[in-house]
Amino acid sequence: MNHLTIQEQTIIRQIRSETNKRNIDNISRTNAYFSYFNKNTDIIWSFLASMVSRNGGWNMCDLEGSVLPHLLTPQVRKQLFLTYEKANWLIFHDVFPQLLLYQYSTKINQPMFHLLPFFNVSTFIQKEWKRYWNERDRKRLTTALIINEQNVIQKPVIEHPVYKKKVFRSLIFSFQDWLHFSCVLFPTCGGEVYGASVNGFTSLSKRIDLGKRLASILFHPRLFPYFYEFAEKTTHTGSRFDYEQYFKVKTKRNTPLLRAVYPVIEHDQHTCTDWSQHRRISPAWMYFPVRHRHHIHLTDWYFVKSNQLQLLLSLQKVLNLKKFE
Repeated sequence: MNHLTIQEQTIIRQIRSETNKRNIDNISRTNAYFSYFNKNTDIIWSFLASMVSRNGGWNMCDLEGSVLPHLLTPQVRKQLFLTYEKANWLIFHDVFPQLLLYQYSTKINQPMFHLLPFFNVSTFIQKEWKRYWNERDRKRLTTALIINEQNVIQKPVIEHPVYKKKVFRSLIFSFQDWLHFSCVLFPTCGGEVYGASVNGFTSLSKRIDLGKRLASILFHPRLFPYFYEFAEKTTHTGSRFDYEQYFKVKTKRNTPLLRAVYPVIEHDQHTCTDWSQHRRISPAWMYFPVRHRHHIHLTDWYFVKSNQLQLLLSLQKVLNLKKFE
């Protein structure tokens, strides 16, 4: 830090402080991404991040909702929550300094990306920000951010021995992967649901492909205004009721508010290694076109899945099956 100007040292300190302040829980992260997008509408990835983060909140709250506590032991539910939380925290910890540094660069109309190494971000994404400053290719930057963030969580979360054994190799995870419960949903105030799912969540390439498919749905010229209206109008509480309240068929609240059931988790402030130094960057990640193999309109699918979960619960009660461990 010695060779930096006082102004540069101040910027770094402020960015670290702001990132830590916003990286408290799923609610604060979701809101931070959305308010950032409202100030920097060219960084469309930040709106994608806020909508995916909403899904993270619903996944967490579902674990304490009306169904899953009957199917999963408290230990399994805690482990799943910590997995979602760790991945969410890591991504925010990595990306928010990048976003703030770009915002600062636009304010002074001068690129400040030479400060990115002080936030331990990959050399891959450092190059992409410099490229974006010159070329303003929004689509490329969005894809690059998707690639970067999925790589950031690959080793510390997906390949972590504890998460691997207790979560990704567990029966319930295989089961939800198979049932496509690993789905990201984008609701509208008109009660419609769009989205895409992934089976094979542990596959880095499949998650990157999912991110690209989600971006193409979210920023579809016809659909984007509806998703944006939902995000602007609907306070994020983490409960699935945030979007079920708009359904034509009225449902009661089946999942709690996130801050009512989960404490703030303290994470280890560890230094991330640069993933791009030891992992080959597949050209498919950046250049393969997006292909939707399934319908993106998921309103009917959503109700079918909800019914399947209720059926599973009824079976479990009738047959007196043990909870998933």
